[in-house]
Amino acid sequence: MRPVRRLPRPRTLRARLTFALVILLAVSCAAVGLAAVVELNGFLTQRLDEQLTQVGTRFPESLEHQVLGQDGRVPDDHDGDEHGDTRRLATGTFGARLLNGQVTNKGLIRSGDPSADLGVDLTARDQKRLAAVPADGRPHTVELSALDDYRVVATPGRDGDVLVVGLPLEPVQAAVHRLELVAGIVFGLALVATGVAGAFWVRWSLRPLSRVAATATRVSELPLASGEVALPPRAPDPDSRSEVGRVAAAFNRMLGHVEDALTKRHASEERLRRFAADASHELRTPVASVRGHAELALLHPGPVPPEVTRALERIAAESSRMGEMVDDLLLLARLDAGRPLERRPVDLTHLVLDAVTDARATGPDHRWTLDLPEEPVTVTGDTHRLQQVLANLLANARVHTPVGTKVTVTLETEDGSAHLSVHDDGPGVPEEVQPGVFERFTRAEHRRRQDAPGGGAGLGLSIVAAVVEAHGGSVGLESRPGATTFTVRLPLGEVSNA
Repeated sequence: MRPVRRLPRPRTLRARLTFALVILLAVSCAAVGLAAVVELNGFLTQRLDEQLTQVGTRFPESLEHQVLGQDGRVPDDHDGDEHGDTRRLATGTFGARLLNGQVTNKGLIRSGDPSADLGVDLTARDQKRLAAVPADGRPHTVELSALDDYRVVATPGRDGDVLVVGLPLEPVQAAVHRLELVAGIVFGLALVATGVAGAFWVRWSLRPLSRVAATATRVSELPLASGEVALPPRAPDPDSRSEVGRVAAAFNRMLGHVEDALTKRHASEERLRRFAADASHELRTPVASVRGHAELALLHPGPVPPEVTRALERIAAESSRMGEMVDDLLLLARLDAGRPLERRPVDLTHLVLDAVTDARATGPDHRWTLDLPEEPVTVTGDTHRLQQVLANLLANARVHTPVGTKVTVTLETEDGSAHLSVHDDGPGVPEEVQPGVFERFTRAEHRRRQDAPGGGAGLGLSIVAAVVEAHGGSVGLESRPGATTFTVRLPLGEVSNA
């Protein structure tokens, strides 16, 4: 069974209002037209019934005593003075005499002929319909196949017979059909004109709302996540007494609040960036100084207690770790500030080979595999920063997976971009951590590798995301137990022949 296809519905408010206007007008026109047709039909039928009352029974009574000529008509010189003059009857008047349900006499006044035609052919069905008319003296409608629809009155005769007289309904039906035709044409033209005029009127009335929608569309296309945002001009504010005017005014007030909030947020971000940059820059010197003094103390030739040696080693290690964290924060602050990176051709294939070689030396307890294309892949960017991206991804896979984990680095080109993926078959990234894995200082409460040493500040993947974004690329994560894949997409660059 085929599904029933629904009629298309208007989508826009303008189309719905126009459609509703035309539908309401169509219903009104149909109601007016129906009332007019019913009223006219009732009025003309009532007039016809009055004519039947005036005709009375003199015509069917005269049929019993009429003299037929050779052509089946009453001669013109026979005026029927005994029971009535047929020349005074309207054209189309029909009369019949029934006895015991059988038509014994019948006649019809033809157009242009005042004499009665007694040779009317009635079928057996017509005679049954005439016999079925109740002899109550009230008008009834009867369909005669030989004469079409008739309005007839049946009354009892003096000889036990039934006298039937009728007038044609054709003039009434013709007038009603004429009214239906005229009303249909007039109402149809009115609907078309109303639809066109209504569409323009609704369009003109909703222009302020369309401007509000256009402004809202421009606002929705703005990058509001970060940075300074310049909102478009406000929507025109029409008469505030109208519904559209109140919507526009409320929308403009909302845009004002949004703009104030974005301005304050941008100022707060700028202050935070300046603070991070200044703090990182200022911390580099004292951290390096602490580390240098600790290493110098460890080089003292004299005897040093083991506890002091252990404390100095921890100071040197933690100061080194703190120095790396300060460098990462300073790099993120510079990237947030939009500092330009180097733009030169970079052999990404060579960087991947070097990074995996370093990873094998750092993590010999992991299985490292490569899947590289036959031709070198070249992108445009900063060699040092892209090398840092690879190092952070491989370090993340090494630190957060157990011993024996297989890590596969794949490089390929597709749709004008280089796709670099780092896949491991470790336990996966927890689901609650995945949405913010590239945010700063994001660390899982339950690390993927239970024996992994602490020390990570949660800045490695945020640096990956910031550097890749600065190169016009993107980074994504797909993770489940047994399959974790970080994918980096970078636009391809032109190969230099230098």
